[in-house]
Amino acid sequence: MYLLGYDIGTSSVKASLVDAQSGQTIASAQYPDAEAPIIAKQPGWAEQEPEMWWDELKQATARVATKAGGSLADVKAIGISYQMHGLVCVDKDGTPLRPSIIWCDGRAVPYGNKAFETIGGEKCLQHLLNSPGNFTAAKLAWVKENEPELFAKIDKIMLPGDYIAMKLSGGDKKTTISGLSEGMFWDFQNNEVSKDVMNHFGFSDDIIAEIVPTFSVQSTVCQAIADELGIPAGTPISYRGGDQPNNALSLNVMKPGEIAATGGTSGVVYGVLGEVNYDKLSRVNTFAHVNHAADQTRLGVLLCINGTGILNAWMKRTVAPEGISYGEMNDLAESVPVGAEGLSIIPFGNGAERVLQNENPGASVHGINFNIHNKAHMLRAAQEGIAFSFAYGMDIMAKMGMEIKTIKAGHANLFLSPLFRRTLAAVTGATIELYETDGSVGAAYGAGIGAGIYKDSDEAFKTLKHIATIQPEADCEPYKAAYKLWVERLGK
Repeated sequence: MYLLGYDIGTSSVKASLVDAQSGQTIASAQYPDAEAPIIAKQPGWAEQEPEMWWDELKQATARVATKAGGSLADVKAIGISYQMHGLVCVDKDGTPLRPSIIWCDGRAVPYGNKAFETIGGEKCLQHLLNSPGNFTAAKLAWVKENEPELFAKIDKIMLPGDYIAMKLSGGDKKTTISGLSEGMFWDFQNNEVSKDVMNHFGFSDDIIAEIVPTFSVQSTVCQAIADELGIPAGTPISYRGGDQPNNALSLNVMKPGEIAATGGTSGVVYGVLGEVNYDKLSRVNTFAHVNHAADQTRLGVLLCINGTGILNAWMKRTVAPEGISYGEMNDLAESVPVGAEGLSIIPFGNGAERVLQNENPGASVHGINFNIHNKAHMLRAAQEGIAFSFAYGMDIMAKMGMEIKTIKAGHANLFLSPLFRRTLAAVTGATIELYETDGSVGAAYGAGIGAGIYKDSDEAFKTLKHIATIQPEADCEPYKAAYKLWVERLGK
């Protein structure tokens, strides 16, 4: 009995076939091998053709089938993870009317800012838990104003995962509360599509697809697609989730106080909150988590930090001894004391940071002493500065009512560094748990939950491969002193 998970990314589509009983990944494949193109007709614009995602899915499915021995006849459920915030506009036949305006497109910012001003900042934060910003609703407003003839032909709007589910089912147009919340369409106080947003932008309620639970038999694979992909007709499509909520699901981060973190080029901290709340300075994004329901508040508080892994890579290129590996660089950083003997690095050197209220302070080095500090100090201060930026964001989450107990992460990128892990555990007081997982595998498990193959996420993820657990050290005071100094030097 197999589960099939898809991850509809910006660069590629990945598919994973998972044995529902053993938890073993039978086969994984992605398509294309090189990064998929992004259409940029003007500076700041970013679009992709929805049909391209569908073609990539078919290619990835064929590769998985080949790796699995040529047959997908035992697939019992399908789950979908997708790039968040993309706008897909379809007509009555389900045909896309234009390329999707994807997550990194910036043209809609003025529309979101105007909505925040007109509806009222406090009201937006109380009901939407965010500023409308550059999210899906604002992108649709841009289409309405700049492409009115096309807008008039729209039957439903969809997110990328909704579109893929529609294609698999042969035409079922559906979405979720989690998806609507990431587009700024959901009113958390009234548990309904936001009247304020719809009225402000002049959208008809008919444009919203049917709402289905995130974990449920949302639709089934139609015969024509079954014949094309080799998946049995009637297979349930039983889970869909945006990439960051799905990453949290992949780590079984479902309970209040749990955190999912990643530390690649940028860093992401995604925490689960058990009550409706928001940051009054709008320094984080808050959406409905995959297990949110009217009778069970589960919100995903999302923090993105631009200057994390990119700083570590810059240090390797420009500061570390030439030819050194990341492992050797970590060893060199470990050769100096906690706090790097008074040296601090502010890592925000990769653009504006929402956690700093969209300020762009740049990266900076503080407290350097030419008689003491060397490359090892710089390398340690850089990793500590990255860990401190994570902790700074988590402090905001704590003030929203989140009691942070556990940080779960994939065993990759910055979380391969013992120094980084120890520092983050020490300054947050949280236990760090490392696992082996990815988005398409998590989507497959989500499908098993939605189809009733698993009773809950704990049963689904009982076979999740645990790599290591890092507890805060007995004496965390040196780390906390270094963090306090770092915050003072940040000036916030």
